[in-house]
Amino acid sequence: MSSFRVEKINALLKKELNKIFLKEFDFSPEVFITITRVETSSNLIESKVYISVIPKKAKKEIFDFLNKEIYHIQQKINKALRMRPVPKIIFKEEKETEKAGEVERILKEIKDENLKKNKK
Repeated sequence: MSSFRVEKINALLKKELNKIFLKEFDFSPEVFITITRVETSSNLIESKVYISVIPKKAKKEIFDFLNKEIYHIQQKINKALRMRPVPKIIFKEEKETEKAGEVERILKEIKDENLKKNKK
């Protein structure tokens, strides 16, 4: 399978899942859910959908809900996409954004320390 086709499928899945999340589900206004990326296998059997949830304390509740609704979500995707096979959706927790946030926090600490040293 060409990587171009897989990338197109990734973008299409992300777009369709975002539509489903917005139209079908009524998440709490205090919870921010983002589909950060989609990675479809080269044989188009499965797609890992990486999701970031803010605040962290709502993460378990959101993933429990999404996994409970996976059949409904998969059915919506199957109807929306004109392709066969439609990849099986698997929700994964996005850990890269947490790592990036930690790196930014460390860099800010270093910058603040350097500013304090330069003032002396």
